[in-house]
Amino acid sequence: MKQRIFKTAWFNKAARKARISEAELCKAIAQVESGQADDLGGGVYKKRLNDNMHRSIILTKSGRFWVYEYLFAKKDRDNIEKNELSAFRKLAKAYAGLTDPQIDELLSDGDLVEICNEQS
Repeated sequence: MKQRIFKTAWFNKAARKARISEAELCKAIAQVESGQADDLGGGVYKKRLNDNMHRSIILTKSGRFWVYEYLFAKKDRDNIEKNELSAFRKLAKAYAGLTDPQIDELLSDGDLVEICNEQS
């Protein structure tokens, strides 16, 4: 089964503003899968993007899909706070429990955008 890759509506807007393409996001997931990212534990990964100018927080828990959740510029902040990491871990766990119909609803409502597939 092919893994699915999503970005939240918030991340989508932030990535557009930072001029980060979907192709770059797809390539970054392949790098995360091969260990080229910071594993923050609990299904939370930090990955450098945009020639090291930005950091993304990517969530996965079930192995079924990846979700680009948060983006920040390296010049604006060094890292996420401990309370943010805890919240991202809880969110990764919540995402893991989503059913396919729930994912479809999030897509239809525009809360998630699917990338890295033949239709995008």
